[in-house]
Amino acid sequence: MFSVIACIRDAHDFRLILVAAAICLIGSLATMLLFSRAQECQSHQRRYWIAAAAFASGVGIWATHFIAMLAYESNLPISYGISLTALSVVFAIVGSWLAIAVAFEWDNRVSFTVGGMLMAFGIAAMHFTGMQAIEASAKLSFDIPRVVASVAIGGVFSSLAFLVFRSLRGFSRIMVGALLLLLAICSLHFTAMSGVTLTPEIGMPGAALAMDRSILAGIVMAAAMGLILIALGAIFIDRHLTDLRGFANASLEGLLIIRDGRVIDANERFFTISGWSQQQVVGAPPETFLAIDIDAQSDAAIPLETTLSGYDGNAIPVETVRRSITYRGHECSVLVVRDLTERRQAQQMIEHLAHHDILTDLPNRSLFDQRMRQALQVANRRGGEVAIFCLDLDRFKAINDVFGHAEGDRILCKVAGILQRAIEEGDTVARLGGDEFAIIQPRRQQPEGATRLAERVLSEFGMEMDTARDPTAVGVSIGIAIYPRDGTSAEQLYANADMALYRAKHAGRGHACFFDAEMDKAVRTRRQLENDLRQAILRRQLFLEYQPIYDVGSDGVSGYEALLRWAHPDRGVIDPETFIPIAEESGSIVAIGEWVLQQACQEATRWSEPANVAVNLSPLQFMIPTLYDQIERILRKTGLDPQRLELEITEAALMRERTTVIATLQRLHRLGVRVVMDDFGTGFSSLSNLRAFPFDKIKVDRSFTGALEHDPAARSIVRAIIGLGHSLNMPVVTEGVETETQRRIVIEEGCAQLQGIFFGKPDVGPSQFQSALNKVVGRAEARCAKV
Repeated sequence: MFSVIACIRDAHDFRLILVAAAICLIGSLATMLLFSRAQECQSHQRRYWIAAAAFASGVGIWATHFIAMLAYESNLPISYGISLTALSVVFAIVGSWLAIAVAFEWDNRVSFTVGGMLMAFGIAAMHFTGMQAIEASAKLSFDIPRVVASVAIGGVFSSLAFLVFRSLRGFSRIMVGALLLLLAICSLHFTAMSGVTLTPEIGMPGAALAMDRSILAGIVMAAAMGLILIALGAIFIDRHLTDLRGFANASLEGLLIIRDGRVIDANERFFTISGWSQQQVVGAPPETFLAIDIDAQSDAAIPLETTLSGYDGNAIPVETVRRSITYRGHECSVLVVRDLTERRQAQQMIEHLAHHDILTDLPNRSLFDQRMRQALQVANRRGGEVAIFCLDLDRFKAINDVFGHAEGDRILCKVAGILQRAIEEGDTVARLGGDEFAIIQPRRQQPEGATRLAERVLSEFGMEMDTARDPTAVGVSIGIAIYPRDGTSAEQLYANADMALYRAKHAGRGHACFFDAEMDKAVRTRRQLENDLRQAILRRQLFLEYQPIYDVGSDGVSGYEALLRWAHPDRGVIDPETFIPIAEESGSIVAIGEWVLQQACQEATRWSEPANVAVNLSPLQFMIPTLYDQIERILRKTGLDPQRLELEITEAALMRERTTVIATLQRLHRLGVRVVMDDFGTGFSSLSNLRAFPFDKIKVDRSFTGALEHDPAARSIVRAIIGLGHSLNMPVVTEGVETETQRRIVIEEGCAQLQGIFFGKPDVGPSQFQSALNKVVGRAEARCAKV
């Protein structure tokens, strides 16, 4: 170590050593920068940067060695052979290339360590080849241990330089790697120089080099610096030009650079949009590809929509904006080309979705209304006719509930296909929502055209939807209205077609009906009542009246039956016989039935006497799986004793879901609620129903009571029913008692309880009824005594 320092101090010009170190540092920085650039590039570009890094490294190593040799102060004149000097440069460059290539080949710690060792061998090969190029009147000899030590020290520092470059990040790896590479080159050179001996020999040729060492050092330094700066400049230019082009290629818009009416450059996005190649675009006028006058378009930031001629001949919708820029030292125009294909497709998709049903892709209500108005306008101008069809699927709700919404969607798509096959050119089929469809049939002679279309639709449904074999098959009902005879406006025409559909559904389903003003008048009234009934509870139009039930044994009132009434704002009080069937058909009976139960139980809790209250249940209420919970909740909320509540059901309630209905009745019976068979004798299986469930009471239908005075058969039926009740230990109530004769007959037959207007009208309140009843019974008994 001390001999190396002594060698530097005593045998070298310190100023040139500093110059050599500066050249070495600059060369090492250039090497590491190129090294970094090679690591960033892809494999096919990396070999060019490896070669550039090897060149910068080799030149830097060679220049460092040569200037350091010029700094060596010897008593003998020294010159250098041109061939070996040139060969030393080659060894430095090749050694550097081999070291960097090996390091990047496997790109791991081992390969970088091996690359560092190969770099040391390259430095050593250059050094000793350069030493052999010395021409002087002296013999050159080496201290082998010093030579080995120099290579080993250089190998350690160069391996560290490679490993530090791989491990660190950012600019620190460039600086630290360059300093370690500087130490590798300088330590190897000066350690090896400390073991060199020049022994003068007489008779050997002298030095041929007559140039001053300082001048020669300047020439070498300038040449080395120039080569290294060229390498650094290449890095700078490549990085900026590549980054700018990469930035332009990353743009979503195509870019055309135009000068003197010709395209001089373009980015990759433009080639992708148009399909043209760079050779076809560069040098051509922009009008070749764009339907635009480039000179007429201003530099204002106002986009201009035009078309781009693609390579395949297609016209591509684009948007262009022109800008002025300085490019390659010249004033140029850049034309920004934005592809509008996806935007146009998205706009078309949005517009399509706004006017079409998502599931079936049929026109929706909005487009249907638009086309219907257009068809009516054309028919009005030309004197034609237009048929409007309203279609509703039969059994669809049940299928949707049983098989699920996915199966329901499949059925709707299948129906859409059937209707599209049935219509003709110019017709429009639309899905208005749910299972509602509609058809517009213009330009046909009516009603013949509508009749043929309806027959085709029903025929297609008959072939595609076989309810006997397919449990998911549906039917269709059709209502038809024709312009102008059934309406002159779109609203009126559709409303009349819908009215005809309503009648078709009630005609047995699977039918087609034309609108008929006289026939559909009753239907319109019924539908209006149906709509009004849905709001009757909220509008407080429903109320209850209570009809007393007279008990023969106690000669008093045993209970009351709650009778529902509807006070319509326009039609007055409507009887239950009119609106209950409508409520059952529309489904509003469920909400109405719950309201009746709530009101009746609440009223019964206010009576002074603990009389029973009877409430009629519709068969549809038993379709609710929570009926028991509903009744139990009402009883708990109102505080009514369950034994005071009588639920009157008809035999129709036992016709569907018989097992479920009986199970619900049994639960109510265990709760304490009394269950009454209403309208007994009018059903189909009365005796089997009495055997299936232990009813608490039987009520004789009022139709038999009304015929007691003139029909012996009716009296026999009443007698049989009362006898059946006695045998089953069930009290029998006779409804509809209106006269004294009827009262006497049923009492004579042994009936336990009576009900009817003979004992008072239903509008008599429970608190007033007992006194009124006493007067009626007293008059009846007086008449009997006279007889």
